Amino acid sequence: MFFKRRPQPPTELSDEELLSRYRRTGEVADLGVLYERHMPTVFAICRRYLRPDEDAQDAVMQLFEKLVVSLRQHEVSNFPAWLHTTARNHCLMQLRARQRAGPESGPVVIHFPDAADVESAGVAHLLGDNPDDEVANEERLQALELALAGLPEPQRRCLELFYLEKKCYREIADATGYDLGLVKSHLQNGKRNLKRSLDPSPDAAR
Repeated sequence: MFFKRRPQPPTELSDEELLSRYRRTGEVADLGVLYERHMPTVFAICRRYLRPDEDAQDAVMQLFEKLVVSLRQHEVSNFPAWLHTTARNHCLMQLRARQRAGPESGPVVIHFPDAADVESAGVAHLLGDNPDDEVANEERLQALELALAGLPEPQRRCLELFYLEKKCYREIADATGYDLGLVKSHLQNGKRNLKRSLDPSPDAAR
């Protein structure tokens, strides 16, 4: 007698496994679990560009609706990096739509992340001395987001919790299951790797 193997619960699957299964089956619950894992980062990106927070929250929901379609059509090899870029581009489209709508839509303001301590000299070097240079700042912010997405998952998660969600060491340990020593290690290594990625000069590796 043969028994049909029950599919694994989505919470037990990695990002890659969830993405692969969603592309194969179209099961939105799998995509929902995958997106929820990265939602704090997506919301933080949206808040950099969109105000008030309600607009950022709307953008987070709109992005999920877009992913339902686009991830069935396009193969994605690095989901965190792809999601960062997709969220950023969605917000920029919203800002450009506001600009076209005229002054009554309110001022267009880009909110850069308060993460100077994360990259040490890295983000200061990227942002430069001219905050009015919108095009250059967009490119630098994208570099920062992609560098963060390229970190090992434990380092990226700890940095996001510490700098984007303002969690203390104990709260990060509770959220991730890591002990305090490992949390501090992931933060230290993540900051060093992020700085090295943003500024690949020999001095940055020290």
